[in-house]
Amino acid sequence: MKQEKIILAGGSGFIGQSIANYFCDENHIIILSRHADGEKTNRLGSQDPLPNTRSVYWNGKEAGSWSKELEGASLVINLAGKTINCQYTEKNKKEILESRVQATQAIGEAIKQCKIPPKLWINASAATLYANAEIHPKDEYEKEYGNDFAARVCKEWEAAFFAQATPNTRKIAMRQGLALGKGGLLAPYLNLVKLGLGGTQGNGRQMYSWIHIEDCNRIIEWLFKEKEVEGPINFCSPFPVSNKIFMQALRNATGNSIGLPAYTWMIKIGSYLIGTEPELALNSRWVLPTRLIEMGFRFKYPYIEEAFNNIIKQYPKKAYRLF
Repeated sequence: MKQEKIILAGGSGFIGQSIANYFCDENHIIILSRHADGEKTNRLGSQDPLPNTRSVYWNGKEAGSWSKELEGASLVINLAGKTINCQYTEKNKKEILESRVQATQAIGEAIKQCKIPPKLWINASAATLYANAEIHPKDEYEKEYGNDFAARVCKEWEAAFFAQATPNTRKIAMRQGLALGKGGLLAPYLNLVKLGLGGTQGNGRQMYSWIHIEDCNRIIEWLFKEKEVEGPINFCSPFPVSNKIFMQALRNATGNSIGLPAYTWMIKIGSYLIGTEPELALNSRWVLPTRLIEMGFRFKYPYIEEAFNNIIKQYPKKAYRLF
């Protein structure tokens, strides 16, 4: 992709930062941000600017003056939503759902106002849409979805997305697996292995559907070029692994031979103490990228060992070794 206008909503998180960095050198990036330029919370503000990138304020709830930025855009990527890495209080659950649905509806309204609407709209979703699975994997042709809170959020999120009438804008739901790269969710895992606590979590059989963040960006670029592709796409490696294999591969990549296990009761207590939910570590999400494979996409990092070896090289040794 070159000289394309890309609108990125929710660009301050790990995935959003990676997308902006990946595309900014040869394209024009506009970040829709709830923060003003220069605020410490704004990764793309004056403290650490990226080339060909500017930030525009939006409230994430309704169309407004920011809507004109979508005029003639090549690609809109919506990642906006309150983090799920929190305790599921009624207040947090309401904010998690509303922040996703409202942002999606606001972008849909903005696209409807465009004389030249965006060519492609990629809206975030998650592999947590699928039911907990330990017997066989799920893919985009699966009709049995989960019924826990995370799955219900994804169902309503996607329903709001596909309900938007944008006949001249192609739409793809980005069902994201665990995105692995420098930073993001890998950081707490590195802290565990550094302290010798990076062993099996729970029974270790729960499946992790994951993706190297570079492959996530490559899929976005590939989907932009594949003009006929629409609907849900699973953004995950074709080779998901169990928690036991995941942790073993991370210990091997970091050179930490000792990894004490964390039993289920420990995870439940620890999750409460740090203000998150134990299901984030204990649920089994076994998802395959069947549509990508059918269409011929080639992953750069299909195996967890290759992915970890690449990522760990980007960290200083002190980030994952105690001594």
